[in-house]
Amino acid sequence: MSNSPKGRFGRVTPGEKPGWLKVPRPHGETVQRLTRILRDRDLHTVCEEARCPNMGECWAGGTATFMVLGDTCTRGCRFCAVKTNGKGQPVDSAEPDKVADSVVAMGLRYVVLTMVDRDDLDDGGAAHIADTIAAIKRRDPKILVEALTGDFQGDASKIQRVLDGGPDVFAHNVETVLRLTPRVRDQRCSYVQSLEVLRRAKELNPGVVTKSSIMLGLGESEREVDQTMDDLREYQVDVVTLGQYLRPTLKHLPVREHVSPARFKAHEQRALRKGFLYVASGPLVRSSYKAAEFYIAGMLERRNAAPTEI
Repeated sequence: MSNSPKGRFGRVTPGEKPGWLKVPRPHGETVQRLTRILRDRDLHTVCEEARCPNMGECWAGGTATFMVLGDTCTRGCRFCAVKTNGKGQPVDSAEPDKVADSVVAMGLRYVVLTMVDRDDLDDGGAAHIADTIAAIKRRDPKILVEALTGDFQGDASKIQRVLDGGPDVFAHNVETVLRLTPRVRDQRCSYVQSLEVLRRAKELNPGVVTKSSIMLGLGESEREVDQTMDDLREYQVDVVTLGQYLRPTLKHLPVREHVSPARFKAHEQRALRKGFLYVASGPLVRSSYKAAEFYIAGMLERRNAAPTEI
């Protein structure tokens, strides 16, 4: 694969950020108001931490992503800017209620709960995730909750614990293709293990929507992306998102390619033909992305409103 790809908008070198990735920083009255609500409760969102360009639009549309269990991960993936340490921060037992109160105060209708890996905890943080989901649902059962979890080292009992909390969507990211997984992710992660987590979640709760995400621009081939999507469909994953990998710092893996919007569109079309219920694919798409969340919300609301057969 060429390191200087030529897309619909011309040739771009890996060190040069193309025009389609340059967007204004999120701002405005809604962003300021919701930020104040979060600071009053000492909470942060992934939207802010990652300086996501979609933040203003997502928040205005009633979606946001909270990172729970602290900001220190016990793993060290080579693409991720989150702090790492063998032991994470003390678990805040009040966090589930703080998050739930913030969700209501912010007027959110779709919430993503993501987490740092907590291999230092006996249950990997599964009970805390489940408690946070349950706290939100107690405030308003109509609020849709997506749990974007780690792999829990493939432990089915921990996956079941998260599902016991009642998420509408269970998400876990494979992140990249099979060949690149050892270079991109922490050595405790595994492509096969991630697929097994998604398979087990669907097996334990056939009604839950399952979702995963793939980063592009790390040196993967078109065939490898297709194979990854085939693998996800084999494990009955319902929704997939594809986005551009962006290097957080010089200590992280370099960008091998800036994938053009046209190629992202081609991936989207192929993914839909493979049978995914929904695909969000584009340079600025992230694993938690408003388009996918709006679609899932509509699908779940229609499903919940459908008459039940007696």
